[in-house]
Amino acid sequence: MSDLAEFTKLAVTLEPWRSQIVFVGGWAYRLYRYEPRAYKPEYEAVFTQDADVAYREREALAGDISEALAGAGFKEKFNGDFKPPAARYALGEEANGFYAEFLTPLTGSGKKRNKQTGEFEEDATEVNGGVIAQKLRHLEVLLYAPWVVNIPAAESGIDEEVARLRIPNPVSFIVQKLLIRDLRAAEKRPQDVLYIHDALELFGASIDDLVPIWKDLEGTLTDRQRKSVRDGVQDLFSEVNDTLREAAAIPSDRRPEPEEMLRLCQLGFEELFR
Repeated sequence: MSDLAEFTKLAVTLEPWRSQIVFVGGWAYRLYRYEPRAYKPEYEAVFTQDADVAYREREALAGDISEALAGAGFKEKFNGDFKPPAARYALGEEANGFYAEFLTPLTGSGKKRNKQTGEFEEDATEVNGGVIAQKLRHLEVLLYAPWVVNIPAAESGIDEEVARLRIPNPVSFIVQKLLIRDLRAAEKRPQDVLYIHDALELFGASIDDLVPIWKDLEGTLTDRQRKSVRDGVQDLFSEVNDTLREAAAIPSDRRPEPEEMLRLCQLGFEELFR
């Protein structure tokens, strides 16, 4: 089974909840290729085995998603010491196979009181719709004004179109990467920089469509978030740095020059945040 067919299996399984969920992370980046406004590059999207499925804070997910996933061959696997423990939903038995994780925004202090012990503990996970979701800071940005794409039948792996998949708009995708830069493990930052570069390249010709999205999204951010976005651009794209060099080395089918990546990003942000 191809990796796209594996993702398609997940998307089809989640069809009853498709109007409430947004596919974020690396799969959003891959699905941008199906947006008509996207530039069609010759290079392939960076490969990813995990699919991140997000929903809004306090979203009521009816039914049992875990039961639907189990019926499609996904197995629930737990890890960590959170209560409830973090979970991923793996397709097949391979250690490095395709899997899905569910995410929802983390707001407030990040602590919750244990009803049994009365002690405060990390507010890191929750159960909703039968699945365990991780709570993450700034995730609400990815859920703002999502776009909708379709995987055509010729590429879905099931000979049928997979329709109305919600993904973050590119502005939200880029802004959230800037906001989480200090929350990410160091080894993940180059990949995020590459995602930002590629998103700006894919939608550079449609920048006039993105500017109003930024203006509206900016109005939903806190003062601290707005400052963090500006600081993030300065931190990551003021000069050629080691993170940018590492980002340029990630793709296997191209070798972008760090200087060219920097120039494209600087011009893109100048136009976007004009």
